[in-house]
Amino acid sequence: MQQTPLTFGLICVALSGSTSADILDQATPAALLADVLEIRLDSMTQPAVSPFVGVIATPLLFTNRASWEGGNFSGSEESRLVLLHEAIAAGAAYVDIELKTDPALRDPLIAAARQHGTKSIVSWHNFTTTPSPQALRTILQEQYRSNADIGKIVTMAQSFQDVLRVLDLQTEAAEMGLPLIAFCMGGAGVISRVATLGLGGFMTYAAADGSTGTAPGQLTISCLRAIVKELAHAS
Repeated sequence: MQQTPLTFGLICVALSGSTSADILDQATPAALLADVLEIRLDSMTQPAVSPFVGVIATPLLFTNRASWEGGNFSGSEESRLVLLHEAIAAGAAYVDIELKTDPALRDPLIAAARQHGTKSIVSWHNFTTTPSPQALRTILQEQYRSNADIGKIVTMAQSFQDVLRVLDLQTEAAEMGLPLIAFCMGGAGVISRVATLGLGGFMTYAAADGSTGTAPGQLTISCLRAIVKELAHAS
């Protein structure tokens, strides 16, 4: 009996740098292998959207990660979200908004994204541990109720059991009809960055090269793309 070929989610390369020139230098080679490029506005000394939209052909995801969610943006929430609204108005393919953002600011951003044809990713991160299965399900349900297009749950894995708990969320998300990004950071979590793609995960993240990762355990785009190619060939 002929096997059904495996299908895989998207690979996003996370780009950070103090200036737009730094990020654009990384974007040129990364775009050759990436499905999506994430622009980490919070890494920039003077964050701006305009240097990227219309310049890079690869679909762009704009993230302006708050310091309370592991990012570098320390200004007001209003000023943080203004940049994401600018990205939406400029035609960004995706924007990332943290689940823990004040709903009075988060929900209008999600609505604006939908109105302009930008996909919203509502994200939740834990950089120290992986919560219990019930706690993870509660987070997933909150993401579903936010009306965002895509959920994102990323935790720090201390064991492979942690990895399994996070990957198990893909089944529940599929039943809910919510595309989900779900994997783990850290050494134990590396395998999840690959496995999620074959389990229905919407997207995983990679580094442009070995010196530019934005989270613990990120593989480089060349390494991750090679692994996916081998898995697809084996199927």
